[in-house]
Amino acid sequence: MRLTLRQLQIFLAVAESGSTAAAADLVHLTQSASSSALRELESTLQCHLFDRVGKRLILNDNGRQLLPQARLLLDAAVNIELQFLPEKTANMSGLKLGSSTTIGIYLLPEILANYSAAHNPEPSKIRIANTVDIVNAVANFEVDAGFIEGYCHQSGLHIEPWLKDELIIVCAPEHPILANKSKGRINPKRLRESNWLLREPGSGTREAVEHALLPHLHFLNPAAEFGNSEAIKHAALAGLGLACLSRLVVQDLLDRQQLVEICSTLPAIHRQFYLITARKKIMSARLNALLAFCRNWSPH
Repeated sequence: MRLTLRQLQIFLAVAESGSTAAAADLVHLTQSASSSALRELESTLQCHLFDRVGKRLILNDNGRQLLPQARLLLDAAVNIELQFLPEKTANMSGLKLGSSTTIGIYLLPEILANYSAAHNPEPSKIRIANTVDIVNAVANFEVDAGFIEGYCHQSGLHIEPWLKDELIIVCAPEHPILANKSKGRINPKRLRESNWLLREPGSGTREAVEHALLPHLHFLNPAAEFGNSEAIKHAALAGLGLACLSRLVVQDLLDRQQLVEICSTLPAIHRQFYLITARKKIMSARLNALLAFCRNWSPH
């Protein structure tokens, strides 16, 4: 077998950094050694893996096809090494976790703090992005496991229902929709006429909101789109529009009466959180231990 793990490691480093010089720094080699290893890999596979654009190396279709396979092989090699190292040494690198934004900001820190107190592991590396990005990171073996708040539509992953989350509609206390609220619950017509503050496409929150509201409202008038829920709740606080967010996100402003929960005639809105891992992922003992802790977690 002519293919080596070192070649795959350098291939990944070049894919990440965009040049053999930068990759050499990542893997602690000289640039000439890095370039030589990449040439040997391309010669072995009998194809180019990168397009040369000036001094930049950009993954081509062959490289994109190899990328998740290379990560899988190196992930397996790392797990073999960790299996036979003393426990203290094996834990030094920590786990790589991915989380969509609501979970990553409002739920995961408390879970990891409690897990660390009980198990004293090394710090994990957390990537926070929208659901689509985290799904792709898990599928490409960039992270060990993902916590997402929208359903995953990608094949090749193990998708496990986790926690239930409540979504509520909120606005500023002086929002016009609250005028004459003594007349009862707010009906779909008034909600349909309002402006909405929305997450970006690809967000699990955006998908859940549209899935819950569009059957009743048929469309949502967007006042603005934001990249995270924290920005949305402050836009709602400023009176820019209505927001449909996790109660986890807005509970602090509700407690201070800076936001108001809208009572409408719509059904209650709930969504499912999920744990996801790649089906071909080699599950280490420490990853299994963390996921088992998460499965038994109950939010306060």
